[in-house]
Amino acid sequence: MININFSLFLKYNMKQKANIEDWYKDNNMSSYINIKIGNTSLRAELFDTQCARQIMENIPIEAVPSEWGNEFYFEIPVTAQLDETATTKVKVGDIGFWPPGRALAIFFGPTPMSRGDDPVPASAVNLVGKILDDASHLKQEKGASKIVLVKESA
Repeated sequence: MININFSLFLKYNMKQKANIEDWYKDNNMSSYINIKIGNTSLRAELFDTQCARQIMENIPIEAVPSEWGNEFYFEIPVTAQLDETATTKVKVGDIGFWPPGRALAIFFGPTPMSRGDDPVPASAVNLVGKILDDASHLKQEKGASKIVLVKESA
């Protein structure tokens, strides 16, 4: 029979768990931004991909948004090809980069190609991030003349 000091075991495992969480925090390279449009400000995460890093390097970005159903899209100063994240299957709150238009697309509901509640982009987008707040609030900002992306202050 093995005799284990349970309190030492727990203390050791809690320390290991904390170390793993610290490592994740230190090595998670996602970036965080605020999207401001009209009276709405939403927090978003940009993933750790080459395309998302290029976008982050160009923030702050101010643009005039176009609309396609429940999608805002606008040209940004980034050039990239489709990458390993490219998809036509997106969800409400996803943020994609559309290479043909050099445009960032923010999905907040059905688009003209949708057959249900999920948005469908016009063609494949690189999935570069997601809105962390309730993206449906963007519906009240349709017709807005300006969208601003800023880096989240530390």
